[in-house]
Amino acid sequence: MIRLAVCLGILFSAPAMLAQRPGAPSLNQAEQAEAKSQKDMPPPLSQRGPIDVVKLQRDAEELASLAQSVPPEIDQTSKGLLPKDLTEKLKRIEKLAKQLRSQISQ
Repeated sequence: MIRLAVCLGILFSAPAMLAQRPGAPSLNQAEQAEAKSQKDMPPPLSQRGPIDVVKLQRDAEELASLAQSVPPEIDQTSKGLLPKDLTEKLKRIEKLAKQLRSQISQ
């Protein structure tokens, strides 16, 4: 009778011992690990916002216009004359080009 009680005790306690065994992660631990890895992942790189096509076209036209006005002013500098707005035009060209590049490559 005692043997039977010992065998039944072992039989009923085996699942509890296996569940507490180190190195065997529970389903809950796996879910927690997956949730943590999802949280630690960086956001996707290509989150593009809407492109304002009208502004893009307007900036491109202004850039082209400014660029066309530069060669005659450079000719004047070779004659010893420095047009007062040449530096400002070149800065504006640089700014517009940078804006267009960032809008396109978002």
